[in-house]
Amino acid sequence: MNNIVWKIKSFEELTTPELYEIIKARVDVFVVEQDTPYPDLDGYDQKALHLWAEREDHTVLAYCRIFDKGIKYEETSIGRVLTSENGRGKNLGKQLIQYAVETIENRFKTSEVRISAQDYLLRFYSGFGFQETDKKYLEDNIPHTEMFRK
Repeated sequence: MNNIVWKIKSFEELTTPELYEIIKARVDVFVVEQDTPYPDLDGYDQKALHLWAEREDHTVLAYCRIFDKGIKYEETSIGRVLTSENGRGKNLGKQLIQYAVETIENRFKTSEVRISAQDYLLRFYSGFGFQETDKKYLEDNIPHTEMFRK
């Protein structure tokens, strides 16, 4: 898997093809694979930084969106985290979260990040310093836990 390019852009900076590939990846993973019809276009993309890895053909392999303080939570946050089927098993998920945390530290000058994690990923996120809170809930019929990184 060589020739992977990492990109980070605000909503305004995204090209139409980039936005299309991002939404396609989110729908493929969250709606089709995880079988959860949910409102993906939630009005928050415009307020997010979009971070992703793409192949030469512009297919999105890993993606997340990053929010400054006061948008989704009091703290900064990371959401819509995914690794597409083609991107799995290549450590892209780890690189993605590492880059997201570094982006938050560099651009928003904080290490405090709150996320809503699918429960099967709790151990994965704990590797980046996220700790489980007692907020556990079902979102789109998938168990989630709110996690916080100081």
